[in-house]
Amino acid sequence: MIVFCDTSALVKLYLLEAESDAVKALAVNSEAVAACRIAWAEAHAALSRRAREVPADALSIGWAKQALAADWPHYLIVDVTQAVVARAGDFADTFALRGYDSVQLAAAYEAKQVSGLPLTFACFDSRLNKAAQVLGMDASFAVI
Repeated sequence: MIVFCDTSALVKLYLLEAESDAVKALAVNSEAVAACRIAWAEAHAALSRRAREVPADALSIGWAKQALAADWPHYLIVDVTQAVVARAGDFADTFALRGYDSVQLAAAYEAKQVSGLPLTFACFDSRLNKAAQVLGMDASFAVI
């Protein structure tokens, strides 16, 4: 099984937040962790914002960024190709998704299609999770 982490789930692998333990358990029990290449920039933006908003967390945010950088080469990274972007446009229309949400969903779909393995979509957006389920992915956090 592959676990595809959207940015919210990816950040939970590196910071102690609600549901961090559940995301970490999924990652540990999967054959691979997958992410869309844009998650790198989104994760860094989220981590940097947290460091600005909660200065007391700045040191742990620095460690989180270092850990993400160390782990990133071991993840299955889905590139944002024209095919992924075209599919994202279709998904945005079909499922009424925001732009980057549709790119995350299209990247997860690509990972599922290419790998041929079951894929768990780790995300904390109910609309995005419902769309993932329609596309045949397990959405472990669909009720959140």
